[in-house]
Amino acid sequence: MMNKKSALLAALFLSMPLLAVAQSAPQAAVVAASAPGQKAIAEAVQLQGKVKSIDKKSRSVVVVGAQGNEIFMALGEEARNFDQIRVGDLVTLTYVQALALELKKVENNGIRERVESEQAVRAKPGEKPAGAIERSVRVVANVVAVNPKAKTVTLRGAKRTVELAVDDAALLKEIKVGNQVEALYVEAVALEVTAAKKK
Repeated sequence: MMNKKSALLAALFLSMPLLAVAQSAPQAAVVAASAPGQKAIAEAVQLQGKVKSIDKKSRSVVVVGAQGNEIFMALGEEARNFDQIRVGDLVTLTYVQALALELKKVENNGIRERVESEQAVRAKPGEKPAGAIERSVRVVANVVAVNPKAKTVTLRGAKRTVELAVDDAALLKEIKVGNQVEALYVEAVALEVTAAKKK
């Protein structure tokens, strides 16, 4: 069952524009959303380039971007289907990060916690190389200070205390010392190799 924070993040991801469809300069998109007591922001960056050369012995490739800049990528044994890569193939790297905050009003400073998780997927045997890694951290923290003039909130989590800037005046008004805030941070990286277009 999807909780409200996950639904807010999913809506952000779905509303992000398709970043690039051909070899291009780095593209970026930032999307923000809010609901009563909630705030979320997501950012995506996508880079694309073409495979210029392949060294099968060292399992490495050189990828050239739209401006002619070259990147050396050592792929190692974990890069499944390395032999499927061809000169001219399009390499797409997408990086997404998102943060959702939800105010939880509780009494007596509830339990603070931190839960980390990681998921990874890889291409099936015989397909072009592709893979993605998603890391997420869910934190429940106590509000220990609120500074409306500086627009900051100080949170004490299970491992450390941090001061965060809160630009949303409406959300800042709702936060009081003794409340708890639940935060979900998601970071994902995906790499995909697609075949060069036939001429």
